[in-house]
Amino acid sequence: MTQFERIIILTGAGISAESGLDTFRDKGGIWEKYDLMKVATPEAFARDPEMVHEFYNLRRAAVKTVHPNAAHMALARLEREYPGEILLVTQNVDDLHEKAGSRNICHMHGELGKIRCRSCRQVMDWWDDLVTETVCPLCTKSGQLRPHIVWFGEVPFHLNKIAQFIENADLFISIGTSGQVYPASGFIQAATDAGAHTVELNREPSDGYSLFEETCYGPATEVVPQYVENLLKEAHA
Repeated sequence: MTQFERIIILTGAGISAESGLDTFRDKGGIWEKYDLMKVATPEAFARDPEMVHEFYNLRRAAVKTVHPNAAHMALARLEREYPGEILLVTQNVDDLHEKAGSRNICHMHGELGKIRCRSCRQVMDWWDDLVTETVCPLCTKSGQLRPHIVWFGEVPFHLNKIAQFIENADLFISIGTSGQVYPASGFIQAATDAGAHTVELNREPSDGYSLFEETCYGPATEVVPQYVENLLKEAHA
């Protein structure tokens, strides 16, 4: 293994699942109580904002009960100790990477712990329940606050920054993602086109597993710390 100068890491629901957060495809949990198209689109919010708020209130409550696992901690360690540049891109809307200590993060699908006002357009931290009548702390208008989440039909955040980093990256690592959600599913091809070494660390092969040069399968709490350990050993050899 050679030392890499610019590493981009993509994480998905699989890394947080081992902290106790359900993925969209898990059986049980809050997902089966809701039709996602009725709680995760702009049209759904316009039609029934109370139901949408209820759904995200439950999600916020769930995130507050869980903690980072060994995979989150390993990625934070990599950012602290690796001599190269690292960008962590996550499809997850929880804050477990931050709790573990990661700092250079792009939340491409938004963050559960933030809301934004459709009137003053400001984004703010928020972990309490949210209802239609909640008043914006900044502009004092009610009925204008929404979860700071990228819903179906909306454009993910930070795409230009991510694309620019991939263009110059020499290592791309995908962790805990199914490879089914666009545009993140296209990052592997972009990284390959840029000449980066590509690695999949997952519980099982993703839809795009054949595109990766290197793969390792097993629980994220096992395979991610081991891979990070190897990277750091090589970097400091």
